Amino acid sequence: MSFKKEPITQLIFVYKANSGKGNAYLDAAQKILKPKASSCNLCAITHGVFTENKTWKAFRKEMRIPTEFLHQDEFRKEYASKFSTKFEFPIVLGVTALGWEVVVDASRLNGINSAEALIKIIKEEVEL
Repeated sequence: MSFKKEPITQLIFVYKANSGKGNAYLDAAQKILKPKASSCNLCAITHGVFTENKTWKAFRKEMRIPTEFLHQDEFRKEYASKFSTKFEFPIVLGVTALGWEVVVDASRLNGINSAEALIKIIKEEVEL
């Protein structure tokens, strides 16, 4: 017997970084001084030092389902519950009629080295 997978109606991308200008400056400095030492591979894939990756930006604009991009502190605040602490960041979550589904977990995200590779995985996992 096979089970039909619930359709994903929204994607939530959660960066392993905190929000705020101070944190943004520290992240930018780290990308310049130690680019391989980024603590958030999702950040490294989707953003350069000062701007969003062009390939990623084009893909993000063409997605037909709602998306939300949050820093880990914003995610914890917005989705404060006993369930939100079980996730390791960075992560891509999908919202279905039955709840949240992990689309790309931290270990898989940390193994990706380009926006193109992330886009391919998302297209394989989600009907866009």
